[in-house]
Amino acid sequence: MSDFTISRRAALLGAGTIAAWAASPARALLAAAEGETLPAAIEALLARMTLEEKAGQLQLNAAAWSGGIATGLNPPSSGGPSFDDQLADAVAGKLTGVFNGNGAVMARRMQQAVMRQSRLKIPLLFAADVIHGHRTIFPVPVAEAASFDPDLAMRTARMAAYEAAAAGIDWTFFPMVDIARDQRWGRTMEGAGEDTLLGQMFAAARVRGFQGRNLADADAVMACIKHFAAYGAAESGLDYNSVDLSERTLREVYLPPYKAGFDAGALSGMASFNEINGVPATGNAWLMQQVLRDEWKFPGIIVSDYTGDEEMIAAGFARDGKDAARLAFLAGVDMSMQSNLYALHLADLVREGAVPQATLDRSVRRVLMVKHRLGLFDDPFRRIDAKRETARSRTRAALALSREAAQKSMVLLKNDGDLLPLDPARRIALIGPFASGQHDLNGPWVVYGDNNQAIDLATGVKAAGARAVSVTLGSGVEAPLAGGIDAAVAAARAADVVVLAIGESETMSGEAQSRTSITVPAPQMALAEAVAATGKPIVVLLKNGRGLALEGAVRDAPAILVTWFLGSETGHAIADVLFGKVGPSGRLPLSFPHESGQEPYYYAHKATGRPAPDGPREPYKAQWRTSPNAALYPFGHGLTYGKVSYAVPVVPATLAWDGRIEVAATITNTGRRACEELVQLYIRDRVASITRPVRELKAFRRLALAPGASETVRFTLTRAQLTFLGQDLQPTVEPGLFDVWIAPSAQADGVHGSFTLTH
Repeated sequence: MSDFTISRRAALLGAGTIAAWAASPARALLAAAEGETLPAAIEALLARMTLEEKAGQLQLNAAAWSGGIATGLNPPSSGGPSFDDQLADAVAGKLTGVFNGNGAVMARRMQQAVMRQSRLKIPLLFAADVIHGHRTIFPVPVAEAASFDPDLAMRTARMAAYEAAAAGIDWTFFPMVDIARDQRWGRTMEGAGEDTLLGQMFAAARVRGFQGRNLADADAVMACIKHFAAYGAAESGLDYNSVDLSERTLREVYLPPYKAGFDAGALSGMASFNEINGVPATGNAWLMQQVLRDEWKFPGIIVSDYTGDEEMIAAGFARDGKDAARLAFLAGVDMSMQSNLYALHLADLVREGAVPQATLDRSVRRVLMVKHRLGLFDDPFRRIDAKRETARSRTRAALALSREAAQKSMVLLKNDGDLLPLDPARRIALIGPFASGQHDLNGPWVVYGDNNQAIDLATGVKAAGARAVSVTLGSGVEAPLAGGIDAAVAAARAADVVVLAIGESETMSGEAQSRTSITVPAPQMALAEAVAATGKPIVVLLKNGRGLALEGAVRDAPAILVTWFLGSETGHAIADVLFGKVGPSGRLPLSFPHESGQEPYYYAHKATGRPAPDGPREPYKAQWRTSPNAALYPFGHGLTYGKVSYAVPVVPATLAWDGRIEVAATITNTGRRACEELVQLYIRDRVASITRPVRELKAFRRLALAPGASETVRFTLTRAQLTFLGQDLQPTVEPGLFDVWIAPSAQADGVHGSFTLTH
């Protein structure tokens, strides 16, 4: 497996990481692709193609031979093609490739047929939803973002590519880089959370991981930046819903992670389902042409999401399928996924003059360029090897990485009385619907992984050496179990400590899983209240793909550990943290509001003219009747098994216009255990021509602190980091007063000061 690293400094210093990756070999590769001339033999293919064959190069469909989870994710339509029918279409030049197929055996059969029997012998492209692992499953992406470690994300993407490429996969529909600020949105689990800087860093890292050093390598997979654009801003957190926001918010908050992914070398992107300000993204020429092509100089291909072009009809933007094909194609969507609209209509649209042939040729040339960069013209079978597929699947190294990623993804929200780590000699009652069983371990959006191969909680706890463990479900996820609560209460009374495993199932997060209330389901809450009434200490393990609003006995439990959906090594990794083999080091990449109903809630909100006070509640302020305008557990929050304090701030009084300042704080672990602390740097522009958020993350650094150890953390600030979009939507910065915090979360005070930017 090819490998590469980035410097530790780049991995830790926020905006510096983006600059480092923008100047990377991957960015140079992308720049080269922009003006690339195809080899003469490939260019000659374009001249030989019929209009129908050109349209075929722009049509991507779900594999007819899929099976398993893939069939459920992409159900075949009634009367859809058989595998033999699809094979015939591929040979006839009606398909550019297929996605979510059935591995190397299927891919070889299709590629052999095309290379032997088709007129032009243009190799097929095989794609798949490799979202957080292929056969080895890693934590869901938002969990991995809790590591605040882009190098980890790069390594898991590299391993996923290593596995997937052996199965014949050339192209993954990942990373999803949508900023998600409404906790009701189900696809929150698929991204990096609510913060723009963190989103940029993880977008770039995942692209680099999947694509490796060279796209033509046999273990490289082309990344796809999705969903372009602002899918995470869907109104009411309702999946597929409309998005209505200002161009300033679009450009400042939502667009930067997409650009970071493209700048890191991604040669494909996917149009989002949503409309933006009344125009569906799939038919949005301003978005696809002006922003993506003209401003960002993106040279690669854009594919619609699953039937996204066809859905413009129901949205009221296109008259019929032919009109939808015309609108999407002229807007800049090169390839149609699943609807067949391009295969059905593009040739006629060109003949009728509704679509210029030069525009058609340009998109086909982009597709051929991508296939060329993937090395498919040199060797159409470079990623198709059934023996290699087996040999690379779930290797010892992959499972070790899955365990490491899971360890680093968990977030300790609360640990009153140092209940954690647990002594394995204590009598432990594992209670809850996720206490045991081969279910809900991998998480949503897994096509090729198998929960039956994952390690559940009970197995992990017992393997860690716990001597007396009872296992009681107590409740279903969304329905009670007959006698379940009585059995759970009895188990709790017989134990020294309760580990309560509750939260969301795999089907409660992910695409089309928007929730109107982001609480723990009522049957599980009844279980929690009954177990809490026994008086036994409770450790809550939360399984979730979004920020939750915690209530009652769950909120009041002395220890709460966010375990998300952790993948193949779930049980082992949770046990590692429960018993202190490793300490918790994750931090929340999204906010947990006080109550369901605060959402959308995010830390970088505006103050308003009537900000809620930090102290006692005052009337007529920006707050809810029953909650402050704050999070219960904010972005960046997470505890360790150490005791960390922040002191001795150093903040120079002024920052010269073309100068730099160093802000610093001393971080001390006064606890008895070693820990890793994530030190975060936030700023606020106190007065500006465009009002600024109450805080903005600018950098972070991870410290390893032994018991009693101290370290001074220093961050450098320049004028460039204070930039915002002015009234003319151009980058600007203005002299004035800035607040600065070095803190353990977006809400914690840590240490703070202020400086004045002078001109």
